[in-house]
Formats: sequence, structure tokens, C-alpha cells
Amino acid sequence: MVECAGWELPASFGSAGDEHLAVRARAGLFDLGDTGVLELAGGDALAAVQGMTSNDAGRIQTGQCQHSALTTPAGTFLDDLLVYRLGASHFLLAANAANLKKDVAWILDWVKRVGDVAVVDTSSRYAVVSLQGPASREILQALTSADLESLEVFAFTYGEVAGARATISRILRSGEDGFDVLVPPQSALRVWQAILQEGGDAGVVPAGQDALRTLRLEAGWRRYGADIDETTSVLEAGLESIIAWDKGDFSGKAALAEQKAAGLSRRLVGFEMLDTAVAEQGCDAYAGGAKAGVVTSGAEAPHLKKAIGLAYLPIAHTEPGTEFDVDVHGRRARARVAALPFYQRPKG
Repeated sequence: MVECAGWELPASFGSAGDEHLAVRARAGLFDLGDTGVLELAGGDALAAVQGMTSNDAGRIQTGQCQHSALTTPAGTFLDDLLVYRLGASHFLLAANAANLKKDVAWILDWVKRVGDVAVVDTSSRYAVVSLQGPASREILQALTSADLESLEVFAFTYGEVAGARATISRILRSGEDGFDVLVPPQSALRVWQAILQEGGDAGVVPAGQDALRTLRLEAGWRRYGADIDETTSVLEAGLESIIAWDKGDFSGKAALAEQKAAGLSRRLVGFEMLDTAVAEQGCDAYAGGAKAGVVTSGAEAPHLKKAIGLAYLPIAHTEPGTEFDVDVHGRRARARVAALPFYQRPKG
């Protein structure tokens, strides 16, 4: 088990490497019960979300969601989250539970300047399980009448799963096809067991946080508290795709525009180890013999069968193919910048 923001979650159910490979080949079921959930509703709810977050919530329709960020005035991450549009003036924010307290304080302060919007922490109303892998849709479809075939990525629908009312969103957390299932907490165990039973013939396995960490790393997902935080800007993290420059003003927009105009001094890159070593979070990176940055995530990638990682490096050393050194337990090991993501699921 591992502690996550006051929750105990499974690190693994035996072998994290086997769980990782099961998701790549078949499916794995994850407990995301530590997800923080906030809802905003009212005539000015859209204006509030637009002002607080970097992406354009006005572009998504009811039944869609998007990856976004709560940005500080400096353009850094207060949190990264998923924004669900439940209605024209009703939004759900799925955030990192470790940040929930500060997120709530930030949002409550923000909406004071907006007007007609109510904010409610509804985390206690939801348990979240995530089924990830190429067999995930077939397994889940057998347990619900909701149409998952036509559900697009970053879209959600409602239905029952194993007799429990559920919100089902198509979120590719692992780099494979996948679905987050939000259900009442009292129904979570029944839903968990039903998915494992239904997916038994397809080879679904229960999977833990260690496997999710390496799956996300292979897929290039940034992890809050490791790869992104209040010291890293959205641009430095390589996530300009979640910045809506044309939507009007939002917290941090001026700082991000200034940073973009001036040019970045550093950026998050993917890398693969050339020497036999695993560079983990906190290892120092060196370029030209001088300390140049730090590794934020790193692991032996079970599917790719090589050591990979993410690190912040000076902009001059961020082109794919650029070599640098990493201090791994006092020994310098060679690494090479690689394009992200490391892994992309086969099409079709």
C-alpha cells in the first residue's frame, strides 16, 4: 500500500511490471479513490472556470471534458485537472486530492469576483475506478447499457455499471484506451468486483499505483508533485496544448505570454538512458560538466524494456538526440533526449 493525500491505495497487487504489461496487452483496473471532485454551478460558472483555468472550457459541450490547469498569476500549476461540462452552467473539476484544500481556497477566493456561482466539494459523493487497456471497452460494455462504442476520447456519458449509477468518461490515462468510472462510494466495491469478474476471460488484472506511474511515464503524462507544480510553468512543462491564448484573460496568461515572447530558459524533456542505470526522481542532470537540471520522473519501462525519464534541462539541450549525464548514486551515466511520448498505442 502507499499513502496518497490521506488515502491508502495499492502500490501493487504482486508485480507492478506484470500489471503494467497486462494493461498494454489486455486491461488493468485501478483505484483512483483519492480523486478530488469539485462542482461549480450558476449563471457565471463558465466565466469562473474560464478565469481560473488555462484551457478554454467554452469549447467543450455538455458531455465533454478537457485537460486543463489551475494557473497561478505566474503561469505555474496550482493543479492540473479534468474539467467536465455537466450542463451549460454546471462544471465538475476532477483534481488531485493532495491539492484539494488549496484548490478549494483558491477557487472560493476567485469566484468572489465573478458573481453567480456556487462551489461545492463533492468528493465524498464519488469513488473513481479506472479501467485501462485495449480490452477495456469490451469488458465495460458488458456491464452497462451506455453506448461506449460511440463515446469519444474526453467525452462522458451516464448509465449504470453493475447496477450502480455511474458517470463514465473515456480517458486514456495509460496511453491505451480507457475509461474512468465515477460511482457512489457505497457501490464502488460491487463495481470493482464486477469488472474483474466480467474481464476474467479477457485477462483483466487489478493494478496499483506503481504500474500506473510507469504507464503514465511511457505515455508522457506529467505527474503533479513530480513533473509539474507551483514552480513550473505550463510552457516549461511542454503543455502549451492546454493554453487557450484566444479565449480572453485568465490567471497567469500575461506571465505565460511574456515567457513565450522572451523564450524559455528550460523545458521538460523525455530521455532514455544510454548506460545501464535508472535515473529516478531527484537525480541531478549535467551538461558540459556543469549541473544543468534535475530528473522529475524515471523508471525502467516494462513495455519498452529500457530506462526512461523526464527532466528539466536548459533550452539549448532539449532537442531530441542531445546527450547529457545523470548522477545516479554518485556515478555519472549517459542519457539522451527523446521525443515524447515514448509510447503511442497502435491505431485501430
